[in-house]
Amino acid sequence: MRLSLAVPLLAVAALLPCASGQSAQSLASPDWTKPFPPFRIIANVYWVGTYDLSTYLITTPQGHILINTGLSETVSQIKAGVEQLGFKLSDVKILTATHGHFDHVAGLAELKRLTGARVMMSEQDAELLESGAKSDFRFGDDPGARFEAVKVDRRLKNGDKIELGGVTLIAHHHPGHTKGATSFTFDFRENNKTYRVGIMNMPGINPGVRVSGMPKFPKIAQAYASTFRDQKEMKIDVWLASHAAQFEMHRKYQPGDAYDPDRFVDPQGFQAAVARLEKLYRDQLAKEQQGK
Repeated sequence: MRLSLAVPLLAVAALLPCASGQSAQSLASPDWTKPFPPFRIIANVYWVGTYDLSTYLITTPQGHILINTGLSETVSQIKAGVEQLGFKLSDVKILTATHGHFDHVAGLAELKRLTGARVMMSEQDAELLESGAKSDFRFGDDPGARFEAVKVDRRLKNGDKIELGGVTLIAHHHPGHTKGATSFTFDFRENNKTYRVGIMNMPGINPGVRVSGMPKFPKIAQAYASTFRDQKEMKIDVWLASHAAQFEMHRKYQPGDAYDPDRFVDPQGFQAAVARLEKLYRDQLAKEQQGK
């Protein structure tokens, strides 16, 4: 939605006053379905998403991990991207996501059918997947935010590890945007250097969300605060996110650019983005507490 689901990080939607009647679909962007060529990000991490919706393919000798599945109508683009890179979609063994909004998980059920992979999701967002978004604290009553329900095979807790073929992902519970929003960190060596990679769920605020408290998420203020505390302490070299716009992918990479493992090294950019989002959160919380 940025809609995130995720309005892009710098989008004006994050600055708008609460509009509880605004539908999820009204926040959608044409860039969510616009094709984008797949490419290698760093080591065995690849982009197979659309122009803005991230889907990350992490390859290993024992099978692959797919993080975020986009919309149902973009599953074919993901499949084509995986194959264009020389891999098989059928080799995907694990499916997961940064959070349970439809722009990141609506394709999950179809990809599970196509791959037979295990679905792993934060325990707090597992209900979102299994209810097809009906349990969402902000968009649960919005038919436009619904997606095909999918069974979760493993519920992740903060600090849990996802391990496959020598790759270990650590799940970080970063709630606020959803109750179970999750970031994933892992290390890769490339050119005799070790890179700390973070696929970060940035703590943006959707229009219509009151950060001082929601009926279905009364402790949302504390959730956001804990996420900002944690992210400010994280040391990330390669910063990736749920949307291309959030980490300025299109400024850092153009189709056809030569592979460069340092292309997305941006620890300062990550911390600056967290600081901007925290200011938006604090400003909105103060206004709500003043009754504005």
